[in-house]
Amino acid sequence: MRIELRQLAANVLFDVPDAVHEEIITLIDAVASDPEAQVADLSAAFGEWCWLVYTAHGDVVEVLDVGCAR
Repeated sequence: MRIELRQLAANVLFDVPDAVHEEIITLIDAVASDPEAQVADLSAAFGEWCWLVYTAHGDVVEVLDVGCAR
């Protein structure tokens, strides 16, 4: 499984505190490792403080946006 980050998501990911960064990476890993979460439509995954919006295309999970409530 390949992960692609849109520039907006990458900018947020690298501009957050380490603890939040880890939560986002955990969400991305969870989506990439769960075939049922890899739907072709726009989808979202939520953690305790963070979320990500993504879509899947074959063997690629494209992360469109990430955010945190902290």
